[in-house]
Amino acid sequence: MCSAVASSALPADLVREFHLAFGPDTRSTPAEVSPKLAAHRGELLAEEVAEVAVAVPLDWLAHEPADVVYGTALVHGIDLDAVIAEIHRADMTKLGPDGLVARRADGKVLKGGHYRAPDVGAVLRSQGWNAGER
Repeated sequence: MCSAVASSALPADLVREFHLAFGPDTRSTPAEVSPKLAAHRGELLAEEVAEVAVAVPLDWLAHEPADVVYGTALVHGIDLDAVIAEIHRADMTKLGPDGLVARRADGKVLKGGHYRAPDVGAVLRSQGWNAGER
C-alpha cells in the first residue's frame, strides 16, 4: 500500500511518487535521455498542447499539461521549480523602471531595456548538469 504524500509536498515530489510507483524513468540530475524517450515525451507534450489549443473543460486544462510537463522534467532529472523561479526572476525584469508594462497589441508583455534573460543553464548546472555529457 502506498503512503499518501502530504498536501504540502512540492508538485515535482508528487509526480516523482507517481513515476516511482508506475515505472516511467526518473533522474535526480539533469541529463539528456535516449532519442526514443525524448520523442515519446515530446509526443505527450504535443498532445497536451494540441488539446489546450481547442476548447477543453477547465478541469482537463488544469490536469493534463501539469502532470506531463512535470513528468517530462522529472524524466530529464530537472528540478522544474528552480527553473520556474529563474524564469520568474527574468520575467519580472520586463517591468520598466517606472513600474509600467509595455505590451504588444495582442497583450503579450514585451521585454524592455531592463530585461535580463533567464540563465536556465546555470540553474541546471547547479543541479549537477554537465552540458557535455550524454
